[in-house]
Amino acid sequence: MVELSVSQLAGFLFAAALITLAPGPDNLSVLSLGLSRGRHAGIGFGLGCALGCFTHTVWATLGVTALIAASETAFLALKMAGAAYLVWLGIQALRSAGANFSAEASGGIDPAPWRAYLLRGFIANAINPKVALFFLAFLPQFVDPAYGNVAVQTALLGTLFAAQTVLIFGALGWYAGSIGGWLRGRPAVGRWLDRATGVLFIGLGIRLALAERG
Repeated sequence: MVELSVSQLAGFLFAAALITLAPGPDNLSVLSLGLSRGRHAGIGFGLGCALGCFTHTVWATLGVTALIAASETAFLALKMAGAAYLVWLGIQALRSAGANFSAEASGGIDPAPWRAYLLRGFIANAINPKVALFFLAFLPQFVDPAYGNVAVQTALLGTLFAAQTVLIFGALGWYAGSIGGWLRGRPAVGRWLDRATGVLFIGLGIRLALAERG
């Protein structure tokens, strides 16, 4: 039987919340999409990132992440795939700059449902090897063999990390979307927000492509 101590849980959740709130690729993407595309985009992308975190938990529990960490080829393949996907998202944002704002200003709706943004967030997070290595290094720090099976503890802690990510990213997406709603009647501002979002994604893709394993 596995039991997590109160101090173990409190320390883990505090550290997890600080990490989730710290400026990084995922929360910056949630904020930028919420501003430029609305609440459904920011919240959807954030939920996708949280699901990606759960995927990394499964990989870490099963030992897949350790294999990625040990293989230069596997790390490079995932890194380049993740970088290419982020750059593609950036190009899409640049090509459609202001389209969402113009559509809503004329009584239309964003053609992309929140599920589409959820999928984008999931893919962007799940195939990022830097996130996988983070989970491999972070979760074991809060695992105590005295409290039961190590793999089960890792799975439980990773699930808690994903759950708090849902809450924090959901709040960020809602807040950014609220500000974005005020901007919907200003198509010129919308175009610049979409351009900024596109540049952000492309920059994150380049950063990931240049990242080292260490």
